[in-house]
Amino acid sequence: MTHWLIAPVVIPALLAPFIILAARYHIGIQRVVNVAGVLGILAVALGLMVQTADGTVLLYQLGDWAAPFGIVLVGDRLSTMMVVLMALLALCVLLYAIGSGWDERGRHFHALFQFQLMGIAGAFLTGDLFNLFVFFEVLLIASYGLLIHGGGNKRMRAGVQYVLFNLLGSTLFLFALGAIYAETGTLNMADLAQRAELIPADGTVGIRVAAVLLILVFAIKAAVVPLHFWLISSYAEAPGPVAALFAIMTKVGAYAIIRVYTMVFPPELEATAGLHTDWLLPVALLGLAVGAVGVLAAKKLDRLVAFAIVGSMGTVMTAVGLFTPVSIATALYYMIHSTLAAAALFLIVDLVRHSRDSLKLRLEAPVAGGALIAGMFMLAGIAMAGLPPVSGFLGKLMVLQAGFTHPLAVWIWAVVLIGSLITVVGFARAGSVVFWKAQADAAPVAASGQSAPAPLAFVAVGALLALIVVHTVFAGRIYAYTTATAQQLFAPDAYLETVLGTPGKLSDGGKDAYGDAAKAEGEN
Repeated sequence: MTHWLIAPVVIPALLAPFIILAARYHIGIQRVVNVAGVLGILAVALGLMVQTADGTVLLYQLGDWAAPFGIVLVGDRLSTMMVVLMALLALCVLLYAIGSGWDERGRHFHALFQFQLMGIAGAFLTGDLFNLFVFFEVLLIASYGLLIHGGGNKRMRAGVQYVLFNLLGSTLFLFALGAIYAETGTLNMADLAQRAELIPADGTVGIRVAAVLLILVFAIKAAVVPLHFWLISSYAEAPGPVAALFAIMTKVGAYAIIRVYTMVFPPELEATAGLHTDWLLPVALLGLAVGAVGVLAAKKLDRLVAFAIVGSMGTVMTAVGLFTPVSIATALYYMIHSTLAAAALFLIVDLVRHSRDSLKLRLEAPVAGGALIAGMFMLAGIAMAGLPPVSGFLGKLMVLQAGFTHPLAVWIWAVVLIGSLITVVGFARAGSVVFWKAQADAAPVAASGQSAPAPLAFVAVGALLALIVVHTVFAGRIYAYTTATAQQLFAPDAYLETVLGTPGKLSDGGKDAYGDAAKAEGEN
């Protein structure tokens, strides 16, 4: 049993209290420890991803207790890929926070940052639903602290709204777990997948209710329309680097839907047939439309980006709602793209905020470092809207291709194409007001007198944009990886065999070892 699998959870779990207890008043040490921790997580995650690239499923049994009795972490293609994405995003965001000085505007930023990574990594790696709930709560508490970092009434109000809505989701999650445990007697996902198949046709009411509650919880986390209301204010009012880190939070919800509803409650399962396939696709298309209209109607730059995230999640969930191996591969490819693009846009908005009185889309003084920031905004906006040649365009083409033979193909094509056009107009309008007209009509407005942001902030944004370019250039290889990942998700035999067949305490193989150890202890 390799211990590396638990490292993405243990590293931040150790570093966060260390930062609070030993480096509380030393911002330099906090920065070094935080960066070193993120680099460590990234190195481990890359190693795990390479190890699982051939289809290998890694298992870590805490205390050597065998599943389904003990807590297990599972590393496969999907979970390790998501941890790598999280670590790459975290590194760029952290560099920006240091470069812009956001980490000095409140207390405990670096400790909360590490706790946030612990919650996200744990959610991706856990092998049972109860610990998924636990890690959801960890990242919720940490994200609330990060959201109100720096203070302010608007930020506090948005934070309260964010917490209340997510606490509602947590309550539903507990009800769902209770119902699932009452019906099946287990919360281990691999064990649950096997037991769900044995539920008789006349006893499906309880498990159907649980499955509905569960997908509602994940839909809240993924900001699926109409459960997206918490996202707009929360992301818009959050500090720039925090909002950029939150770009992966909605992907945790999408990940949970993909994981649970391909392995535990697949579409062909009689007990839950039709529960998510019938309504998820129409709702996803509605989300895409709402996001596009929101981008066009937004009066502030930060809210424009927040609505763009709602639209991008609509695109992801459209692919997920098709629920085929091809569409899930497409969803995974687009999830990587939208995470990077959304994070880059939030950081660019923060660069604009640095030298403007407000983020309202009105004529103000030219932005300090305007040409470079304008170029970055244009590239990130093109990526988010789905214009060629960057990865957003390729991702949307894949979505259109995946839905070509679906009965709702006309709706899918219409909403995706019209939504992209509206989003392009919205971003073009915002860029024109903030950058082009401010330069062209510089005479009527006074110069802000602000200096350009720190170079490290530009480096962080540039790194995210470079990752988008890499995601475009290596689209073929990355799509091949996500295709193999989707095939692994739809054929979970290796996952089930590894989780349930690995010996440990209380398993067949573990009983002997456990009995021998007890016997030896008694003889001593």
